[in-house]
Amino acid sequence: MRHLHVTLGLIARFRRDVEGIAAVEFALILPLLLGLYLGAIETATLYTVDHKVATVASTVADLVSREKADIKESTLDNYFEAAASIMQPYSTTGLVQTVSLLNIDADGVAKVSWSAASGTAEGREVDSVYPLDATAKINILAREASGWLVVSEIEYPHQPIVGLVITDTIDIRHVEYFLPRFGTEIEFEAGL
Repeated sequence: MRHLHVTLGLIARFRRDVEGIAAVEFALILPLLLGLYLGAIETATLYTVDHKVATVASTVADLVSREKADIKESTLDNYFEAAASIMQPYSTTGLVQTVSLLNIDADGVAKVSWSAASGTAEGREVDSVYPLDATAKINILAREASGWLVVSEIEYPHQPIVGLVITDTIDIRHVEYFLPRFGTEIEFEAGL
């Protein structure tokens, strides 16, 4: 009988002990809270990297479109390097920058006049057709202006920081189009 009384006393004391309940509740909710916290960090980082990639695309296209008559390969390399610095503090490993000058004919067909790249072996093939819809507003604007269009294509493989919530590499790609500021062809001078 004494054992029963001691056991009932322990059960009654355990029921009154709220500290134990709080510890159990915390242990149950901790994985959810950690998942939410790490997910918020990964999402915020992904958003920031995506914004930086878009800025790189815009910066390269803008810088090239400001050239008056020609652009030297060394100048373009400097533009690529400057644009890549926008990615800081994130790694630039895998960052591919391609800039091309398109010539758009009266029917809206866009062909590559020249193309250069950083982070990959080469740009687009000269005289190849660029996949730009003839009814796209930028295509129509380029045809009405001068027939020339600068396009900057940026690709970046984003690696998750923690890798628990977002586990795979996410390929981010942005394309920006700019009309040449002076309305004329910008010639590319390779090797200079």
